[in-house]
Amino acid sequence: MIDLHMHTIFSDGSVRPEDLVQLAVDNQLEAIAITDHDTTESLTHAQKAAEGLPLEIIPGIEVNTVWKEKEVHILGYYIDPEDNALQAVIENHRNSRVVQIQEMAHRLKAKARLNISYEDIVKEASDIGTIGRPHVAKAIIAKGGAANISQAFNKFLNPRCETYVRRQTVSPHEAVEAIHESGGIAVVAHPGDMEMIETLAEDLMNYGLRGLEAYHRSHSPALIEFHCSLAEKLGLIVTGGTDFHGTVDLYKKSLERLHMPPAVYRELHAERKRRQLSAFKAS
Repeated sequence: MIDLHMHTIFSDGSVRPEDLVQLAVDNQLEAIAITDHDTTESLTHAQKAAEGLPLEIIPGIEVNTVWKEKEVHILGYYIDPEDNALQAVIENHRNSRVVQIQEMAHRLKAKARLNISYEDIVKEASDIGTIGRPHVAKAIIAKGGAANISQAFNKFLNPRCETYVRRQTVSPHEAVEAIHESGGIAVVAHPGDMEMIETLAEDLMNYGLRGLEAYHRSHSPALIEFHCSLAEKLGLIVTGGTDFHGTVDLYKKSLERLHMPPAVYRELHAERKRRQLSAFKAS
């Protein structure tokens, strides 16, 4: 059993990398990929925690991008966290997030009359990793603007709200290329969220795209079948994961609902070997 899509407190999850490793061991997983949004800071913590344990930590990332005014998330597996091009993308995102969150704080104060500062939001992020809308939501709740995370998003943080600010970010093409150049395997995350996935996937293949995340908690059996068929048609691999953010009590059920076949892990490893062989020949 594997889980190729997991988040920690270094992005928008609520679990520390060390606790994520223990959760994986408790559930008898053979491998996990930590794919925090736009940061690789959790990887060394997880790898150290997994030393001596029967668990492979796949170094990963999830890069938030925008294509035709729509969010597209790109997963990277077996990345080199120290790669300059990849770190440049991460730094770009970090700076863009600061600008985005600062403007959201301004709009929440000016338009929603909520006394929220940028510093209030940073505190919710525990001064660790990247900040994002979940941390804004927590600040809104702390100020009495919403009863829970879901309500905060619905009232203030979805694209239809006047307090929402879209982040200026890289394109999926740039993210795929950076992951590919770092030696990693680039995959479109939860493709069921987007229209025209076939057109986009074919285009991204020119930049190094190697897979689609067919198995995801938001995908129905029909969507899973569709994306597996599309991947086969395009010569791509499929991946999958729970997209875990921290609900430990429900994790086992999330794993069971995935129904991800062992072939997914084998195909990912085969793709990694192809990438390594290609890099060796190129050198």
